[in-house]
Amino acid sequence: MGVGIASTALASGSFAQGKRPLSVAAIYTVPVEQQWVSRIHKALNAARDRGDITYKFSENVANTDYERVMRQYSTEGADLVVGEVFGVERAARKVATDFPKTAYLMGSSFQPSKPNFSVFDNFIHEPSFLTGMVAGKATKSNVIGLVGGYAIPEVNRLMNAFMEGALSVNPQAKFLVTFINSWYDPPKAKEAAFAMIDKKADVLYAERFGVTDAAKERGVKAIGNVIDTAAQYPGVILASALWHMEPTIDRVIKNVATGTYEPADYGVYSYMAHGGASLSPLEPKLVPQEVIDIVKAKEKDILDGGFRVNVNDAEPKSTA
Repeated sequence: MGVGIASTALASGSFAQGKRPLSVAAIYTVPVEQQWVSRIHKALNAARDRGDITYKFSENVANTDYERVMRQYSTEGADLVVGEVFGVERAARKVATDFPKTAYLMGSSFQPSKPNFSVFDNFIHEPSFLTGMVAGKATKSNVIGLVGGYAIPEVNRLMNAFMEGALSVNPQAKFLVTFINSWYDPPKAKEAAFAMIDKKADVLYAERFGVTDAAKERGVKAIGNVIDTAAQYPGVILASALWHMEPTIDRVIKNVATGTYEPADYGVYSYMAHGGASLSPLEPKLVPQEVIDIVKAKEKDILDGGFRVNVNDAEPKSTA
């Protein structure tokens, strides 16, 4: 792919010399406000604001319409198309083969493919483990609830890391696990969280929007995911595992612009070592200093390479 694109779309004229910004288009199946997509949108907006790219996007694109939108952007001459194809893998990969001069970077559970289809994922399992440690120390009932979107590897690995983190500091912890089978249904997530609170859960892992609202209403604590909403829920969110898409987006833009782009798995750039993930600041008013100390020590072990968080994509199960 590196040779193919470099010798066609990228190596000739002013584009290869960086005299014009890349044309980037993105396709999102949910609103750009949704946690996961918001991180991609933020990184692309930052690149646009720097003048590196022009950027247009479509949100709330149904899976049945995804291929049409992807083809439209490709036909219009986008240098790079970004999106998430978890429900439309086959169709998306077919489009990519039909437009070999276009670079694609897609959220996917599968591998990259020639000539031009790269993949990424939000590998934030490391800070998820750390937030699990916070939750394990915070629970009084030893029942922790987890509400997720779909039981797919991208969600499962975060939940499993969170649960392992909780158990590492509290072997008595038990878990209630529910998937709402939607990426964006705050009322449904909220109801699932209410059901867990009724079963004695006093800390909730908010993988989806709506869970923290339930925690706030019922006076329990929550753990955030992907974005930091602590300011919107003061006194409710103990910690969050944050995703930063900038290292991934910036690298693929540079590779396309310099003609070095190849189909690859960009997931590694979501690891903490690359700045793609982090633990939100811990507030001593909510998290005891002794807990902050052990969590920060584990964070240092991860960054130093002395501790490796498991990547477990199996569907997590309730134990409570």
